[in-house]
Amino acid sequence: MSIALILVIALLAVGGLYLVAQYTAVASDPIEQLPFLSGWEPQEHALSRYHARWYPLTLLFLAFDVEMLFMYPWAVIVARDGMGAVVEMFVFLGVLMVGVIWAWREGALQWV
Repeated sequence: MSIALILVIALLAVGGLYLVAQYTAVASDPIEQLPFLSGWEPQEHALSRYHARWYPLTLLFLAFDVEMLFMYPWAVIVARDGMGAVVEMFVFLGVLMVGVIWAWREGALQWV
């Protein structure tokens, strides 16, 4: 099978999916028509910008989230790899701590 044939098949599949979505859509402009905010009357547009204070808080959340994502598999292999795995985890936690300290300095833990 040639690359050109695969490309044509992929483009036809994507085009077909767009046509199916166009014909089965509930509204012509779903961003303006469909409710959000749990059915409450929206006060702003659905794609409005977030306040800048959310970004350091998001960084803090991601630092803790990524930390836990890698600590669970690490806990399984630390007995096998020994001290090398412990050193690698502390280096990783140090890198994440830089992000946490930055978020703390930016005031992500103060909510006023």
